[in-house]
Amino acid sequence: MKICFATNNSKKIEEVKAALPSTIQLVSLKEIGCTEEIPETTPTIEGNSEQKAMYVYQNYATNCFADDTGLEIEALNGQPGVSSAMYADEIVGSYRDSKENMKLVLKNLNEQAENGNTNRNAQFKTVFTLVLDGKKQQFEGIIKGKIIDTPRGEDGFGYDPIFVPNGYDETFAEMPLSEKNKISHRAIATRKLVEFLNKLDEN
Repeated sequence: MKICFATNNSKKIEEVKAALPSTIQLVSLKEIGCTEEIPETTPTIEGNSEQKAMYVYQNYATNCFADDTGLEIEALNGQPGVSSAMYADEIVGSYRDSKENMKLVLKNLNEQAENGNTNRNAQFKTVFTLVLDGKKQQFEGIIKGKIIDTPRGEDGFGYDPIFVPNGYDETFAEMPLSEKNKISHRAIATRKLVEFLNKLDEN
């Protein structure tokens, strides 16, 4: 079975490919000829994940899955959420600038703290949408933690330097990748997706 992973991120592709049975051939957007920007215009992480997967299925007649991820912070009413990658774009005129996104999150949390709200609880959420022969399945991965005051660590990406998962002292950016990949939101969602595909393969 051939399935497209709706991403051009080679690290993501290799990570998922390693967990799939050999009977499933994983291909990238580039390999199916999809070079345009895939729309992400819904107001939810679940919706964007589904929108990307359905776009590929409908326009390229290829079974596929897509993911979307967001950081949801309690004190900011779930923001940045679905806008995580572009949180600071309108304010600083940048495009998906991780450092500016982190700065804005910390600024907004500091303003909340000045008004008496010191809640730093947050969660990362990833949702995969799989489309096989037009039928949709979604797989969710969530990890809870806290936002710290100052970025720490050089590894990871996005908001990793300011997120400490519950039960740990290190940020995602300080953790060895092997450790992060065991507990992260994406790892949890990936395991659920792989289990589903493995069951299909067995049948």
